Amino acid sequence: MIDSRTKFTIQVMIWINVIMYAVSLFFSREIHFDLNPLTALAPSFNALIFLGASGTLALPYIHGWSSIFTANWLHGSLLHILFNMLALRTLAPLTIKEFGLCRMLSIYILSGAGGFYLSCLGGVPLTIGASAGLCGLIGALFYYGWSRGGYWGKMVFEQTKSWIFSLVLIGLILPNINNWGHGGGFAAGFLLAFLFGYEERRRSGIADILICTGMSVYTCLLLLRSVFEGMEAIFK
Repeated sequence: MIDSRTKFTIQVMIWINVIMYAVSLFFSREIHFDLNPLTALAPSFNALIFLGASGTLALPYIHGWSSIFTANWLHGSLLHILFNMLALRTLAPLTIKEFGLCRMLSIYILSGAGGFYLSCLGGVPLTIGASAGLCGLIGALFYYGWSRGGYWGKMVFEQTKSWIFSLVLIGLILPNINNWGHGGGFAAGFLLAFLFGYEERRRSGIADILICTGMSVYTCLLLLRSVFEGMEAIFK
């Protein structure tokens, strides 16, 4: 049973993704209306770059490395955002249960940034999507299951192994999958889970609240800046 605070947090995260996707379509001069589900309702590259897409192609045109925080909230098609939001609704409640709300948000934001940072180092030209942060949650749960042990820990560990297998399979089959971002997000989530600890080892404290608040506010300010600058450019 998901409590009201967890449900509200996940809804807010989903709505931020949906709003940013809608804004990217609004800013696009060209929108792809084709029957291919992988590219249907795809925003233009220019709009995505302006709103904070990451990658080697985007870095020269945006506010430096801040894109590693904003790219996690942008999506390239209707199917892209639907798939990621369904995954978020699956992964976030379990991560909140084991790590607490604040640590879940911090892991999601920071592992997303880690995944996109590695993507830039790996030479990925343009990259977006919540999957880097989602892989961070998988990495955190993988650490939890491996570290905790016992019946429940083994169950979580086995579940995360199936998610990892699915990610690897998707990365091999589908085109334009950012495996650098997936791998970097997973590694960052695993490391952050080790550093932060989970609820059974250490209850959430003031430090967790401060890190979460700082990361959340910083990310929201970056997204708002991109949106307001875009509005100013359009209606100028």
